[in-house]
Amino acid sequence: MNLSIAIVGLPNVGKSTLFSALTKREVKISPIPFSTIDPNKAQVFVPDERLDQLAKLNPQSKVQPAIIEFVDVAGLIKNAHKGAGLGNQFLAQIRECQLILQVLRGFDKGIENVLGKINPQEEAEIVNLELLMKDLQTLEKILQKLEKEKDKEKLPLLQKIKENLEKGVAIRDLNLEEKEKEMIKDYQFLSQKPILYLLNSGSKESFSFPFIDLCLDLKEELEIGQFSEKELKELGIKSNLDLVIKACYNKLDLVTFYTLAGKKETRAWPLKRGENILKAAGKIHSQFEKEFKRAEVINWKELIKIGSFEEAKKLGKIKIVGKDYQVQDGDVIEIKI
Repeated sequence: MNLSIAIVGLPNVGKSTLFSALTKREVKISPIPFSTIDPNKAQVFVPDERLDQLAKLNPQSKVQPAIIEFVDVAGLIKNAHKGAGLGNQFLAQIRECQLILQVLRGFDKGIENVLGKINPQEEAEIVNLELLMKDLQTLEKILQKLEKEKDKEKLPLLQKIKENLEKGVAIRDLNLEEKEKEMIKDYQFLSQKPILYLLNSGSKESFSFPFIDLCLDLKEELEIGQFSEKELKELGIKSNLDLVIKACYNKLDLVTFYTLAGKKETRAWPLKRGENILKAAGKIHSQFEKEFKRAEVINWKELIKIGSFEEAKKLGKIKIVGKDYQVQDGDVIEIKI
């Protein structure tokens, strides 16, 4: 399954500009609200200096970074959960994603402002309320079904969640146990998804909104994106979009492990923090998970220092692990079946 990130926000805040800058793809960018109906989707590579260094051990191999998908969702407005502005359609697009990247408006000129003022905090509150209200609608249908089935395990948990949603508390802000999160995972509640905020500020004006994770001038980033990497180095210009990609990756609480498939491929793989080697094996190939015997593991730094997997074996630096081994960030792994 792709790691998908939904780019959301009110109309005309810069969502499609961000998508275009991140993915180097031209999309329709219009000052008219709801001009994006079908979501734009594109995959991007996760910047990874460690992978670049590992690739030097085998210069002939194909280098394959970890991949995440960005989905440009049309602007949400008040009462989207009731269908306003095709809101139901747009909220459904978010449901399939693992992370919400909310763009907030910090610029004042050039494009119609549907809010009528610059207020990032209010924008965030509007969108978050719509996610929460949609979850309440979904939850009421689920509860009706479970009450008929007399499901004594899920009912108390979902009733507790409903009570909190009615008080305005998002599911992500509840201290749910891992077992409880697993029980509701398949419902894909919108207010349970982690959220990252990006302030699109054409000026360097400061805002009191306390939840800003990133602050960029997206128009400037889009212009920077027209240059090649070589041209950017020559001009001494640096894009901050890599920070956005890395921030999304970190917000999803992912680690990266690596595989060196002989001379064919040097590859980075994303994995949820805390997952075991069987999950990593399954990422590579479903057969590897089914027929797993053991794995050989070494930290990427140590491998770089030694120079090759074969030499590391001779020196006794390779760790042999079983199926319960918890994968660590930066592990280089070879699966044995």
